[in-house]
Amino acid sequence: MSPFKRKKLGKIRFELDKLDNSLIKVIKKRTNLVKKVLALKDKKNQIVDKKRIQTILKNIRKKSLKNNIDPRITNRIWKNMIWSYIDFERRNFKKK
Repeated sequence: MSPFKRKKLGKIRFELDKLDNSLIKVIKKRTNLVKKVLALKDKKNQIVDKKRIQTILKNIRKKSLKNNIDPRITNRIWKNMIWSYIDFERRNFKKK
């Protein structure tokens, strides 16, 4: 890789790191909202809402296409995020 490309790569990676820091803040906000949702659930079987998951993924696909983003990327990201939060809810569910 040429020095010019290496420098350009460094700048792009710096921007990616800044964006990652922003994403961490968004994930923290989302986690706090998920905690509030979890507090409202009475039974562990209320954690997975397959209809809601399908609606979310359908909407993400539409938004991805509208914004010229490969929907396979966003679908995978959202599925992983959804199932990560389902795991979080299962681990943190407290019987009432």
